[in-house]
Amino acid sequence: MKKYFFLLLLIVFSAKAFSQKISLTGIIRDSIGSGVEMANIIAINSDTKIMESYCVTNHNGLYKLVLQENSNYNVKVSFIGFAPKEFVFNSKEVDAERNIRLSEENSMLSEVDVTYTMPVSVRGDTIVYDTDSFTTGTEKKLKDVLVSLPGVEMNDDGQIEVEGKTVQKVMVEGKDFFDGDSKIAADNIPANAVDKVEVLRNYNEIGQMKGLTNDDENIALNIKLKKGKNKFWFGEVTAGAGPDDKFLAHPKLFYYSPKFSLNVITDANNIGEVPFTRRDYMNFTGGFRGFNRGGGSSIGVGSNGLGISTAQNNRAKDINTRFAAVNFSYSPIEEWDLSGFGIYSYTATEMETRSTTTFKLDDNKSKVEEAINYNDQKVNLGLLKFSSVYKPNANFQFDYDIMMKQSDDDEKEEVNSSVDGGSDQISQFKKQKPISINQNTNIYYTVDEKNILSFEAQHLYQDEDPFYNAVRDEFAFVDLFPLDESLGFYNINQQKKIISNKVDAKLEYYHITGDRSNIQFTLGTTQSHQNFDSDIFQILDDESKLNMEGNEFENDVKFNVSDLFFGFHYKLKAGIFTFNPGVSLHQYNVKNTQSGTTINDELTSVLPDMYINMQLKKSENLRFNYRITRSFTDVSKFAESYVLNNYNSVYSGNRDLESSLNHNISLNFFSFNMFNFTNMFANVTYTKRIDALKNDVMPIGINQVRTTINSNFNDESVSANARYQRTFKKIKGSLKANFSWAKTNNLVNSKPSVSESLNQNYSGSLATNFKKAPNLEVGYKYGISQYDRGSTTTTYYTKRPYAKLDAAFFGGFIFTADYDLYSYSDKDNTIENEYSFLDAALTYQKKDSHWEFGLKGKNLLDTRFLRQK
Repeated sequence: MKKYFFLLLLIVFSAKAFSQKISLTGIIRDSIGSGVEMANIIAINSDTKIMESYCVTNHNGLYKLVLQENSNYNVKVSFIGFAPKEFVFNSKEVDAERNIRLSEENSMLSEVDVTYTMPVSVRGDTIVYDTDSFTTGTEKKLKDVLVSLPGVEMNDDGQIEVEGKTVQKVMVEGKDFFDGDSKIAADNIPANAVDKVEVLRNYNEIGQMKGLTNDDENIALNIKLKKGKNKFWFGEVTAGAGPDDKFLAHPKLFYYSPKFSLNVITDANNIGEVPFTRRDYMNFTGGFRGFNRGGGSSIGVGSNGLGISTAQNNRAKDINTRFAAVNFSYSPIEEWDLSGFGIYSYTATEMETRSTTTFKLDDNKSKVEEAINYNDQKVNLGLLKFSSVYKPNANFQFDYDIMMKQSDDDEKEEVNSSVDGGSDQISQFKKQKPISINQNTNIYYTVDEKNILSFEAQHLYQDEDPFYNAVRDEFAFVDLFPLDESLGFYNINQQKKIISNKVDAKLEYYHITGDRSNIQFTLGTTQSHQNFDSDIFQILDDESKLNMEGNEFENDVKFNVSDLFFGFHYKLKAGIFTFNPGVSLHQYNVKNTQSGTTINDELTSVLPDMYINMQLKKSENLRFNYRITRSFTDVSKFAESYVLNNYNSVYSGNRDLESSLNHNISLNFFSFNMFNFTNMFANVTYTKRIDALKNDVMPIGINQVRTTINSNFNDESVSANARYQRTFKKIKGSLKANFSWAKTNNLVNSKPSVSESLNQNYSGSLATNFKKAPNLEVGYKYGISQYDRGSTTTTYYTKRPYAKLDAAFFGGFIFTADYDLYSYSDKDNTIENEYSFLDAALTYQKKDSHWEFGLKGKNLLDTRFLRQK
């Protein structure tokens, strides 16, 4: 019988007699009789002086307190901008109702209550969570604290999400913490140091710009620490050793004061815990905002790497990692803030992969390749950032940022390929040391209460130098390259050099036309310049080089894209609606020079956009976005000489490529009800691509020659996702659904081939949050992937039950376990793969002791390999 899930739990509950409960309900209104949403109510037992119940009102001002019968309470009501109210309530044996009217207060309240802390309080766009009200004591890191808070989640990439939006900035005590990434904060800040989590909605770093731009998608977190002293240090050191020379070391140190903060995080282990992956490195923005969002243009400079794996690789044959990160913040004077960080990561990974690939040939036949890959990868990643913010007064702000990213990677791969009984031994070596430097300068100046100016400029310098080497018995492209075929094997090498310089600049003028409207004028430019050089050569038996000369084998390309644009936007708030239509006029010039000739292309485009926000309630809205953008690809697609992608793929660019036009429509709904901790989020997006870039594939057996053209057919895609989360006393339930459909027009030998894909993913989970009992989270993920390639349709199913357990017992012991089962199959029952993982840990820490001891086990089910479709 197939086993999908097995978990043995021993949970002991102590019986306890509870007294009867009654409910006190009512409506809190303002001075004109309207219900006050998100007001705070607490009930303090007059005898014990303990806060026994609390509530946040719903959109109608309704509150509900659950109290002991026949008891006396002091009930306090507060909401920012209103005078606090307090009354005495004597509970009986029946439910009661009490309505309250608040009066406006001239001075703004700085604190809701100075004696008792609300578990959740709302102050304008800020939600403040008192973490002790939600945690159970078994939490180790900030991420463990966050997942216990209503409306907060961790996504599969380790990033923090609030209200369905990815957190863009994490601060600690108001100081930037590795700006541009939330994963480092979630994984490293000790849970026992966190006092409060402040969720800053509609966040804008520039005070003058708040309300002028659309900040609905902007979310930041500020972590308040438990020690409220003027200056204090804290940290921890984790060290461990195990069988088979396994080890881990994880020291961390944190210092905070009003003027200076310092965070030091290190990690070294060979147990498969990768603190910073190549995917994290590529996604790390350093806090650099996307330039000219909504401006209508997308001009890429590309990433001309070698296909070195960007996977997490936390489950491989062998992993050895080193990590060090330093973050600082310093204020030499009150008007000037300096901050920055440095990150270094080294990961050595060994993997073994067995794959089966079916290649469709032009004559409706197919070939199957069976391959075994042995991969040895070493990745060094480095980032440095420095920031300066100078704000001498409320009317002027000057920002400067500079960030450098550099990696030093190499990958050795041995491939044993077998096709139709014939075999081929292939050795591949890839090496690259790219560097990028991004600088950003912003100036904001308030002329007067009606007029605001801003200037933003950004410069990107990127230098990439990927090297590729392949040694193989057979070479499929002997008809394309002038090789020496008399040798026993082919030693093919390729060098590339891509240098990119991109400058973006814009000047914006905002004129405030009323209390609820403003107009915006934008004058800007983007100038992108790229040089692309490549050559291919063969190493002969005597170690000499056979250079492949000529326009077909040597790229020397200069590629420039110029965009001059003028934009106009109008923003108006009318009732519950916010309208923000706009249009931008662009003059483009694209020029590429290669093979001694130059092609120049000029284009004028008018690109409209529209944003509408319907604010149904304070924490419930419906947003509509429509945008037309024009996209330009990078130099690598224009370079016509041959480029090796890997041992069975060759690419040749197309200098006659044109830009593509994208229509994007999205509808987004969000609702967060603090009254019953219900969080709902839904989004639907439709995209239509006109003149999209397509690969034209010419198959040669299992090998391919590719180029790129503008398709005459439009691509379309629809994606939708939804989430429902609610807390029922001590149980939090969550339901998620994701749907995506895409229709893509491909080319094989210049003949059109239409393919469709349909992906569905569903998940549900239940998690307990007991203070004095073990806690369990159980969930199930189910996915369906369907691919229709004209004559063939394939459908795959993914099933993933999982469970997480944490239990505290005997006054200092904590036991945690994490179980996942993966099951893959297809509709035709030709594939049925299944594997599972179990990790567990047992720790002990005596009360008030600085020492903790523990045992950790990973892959306790001894899974030796992963099977994936």
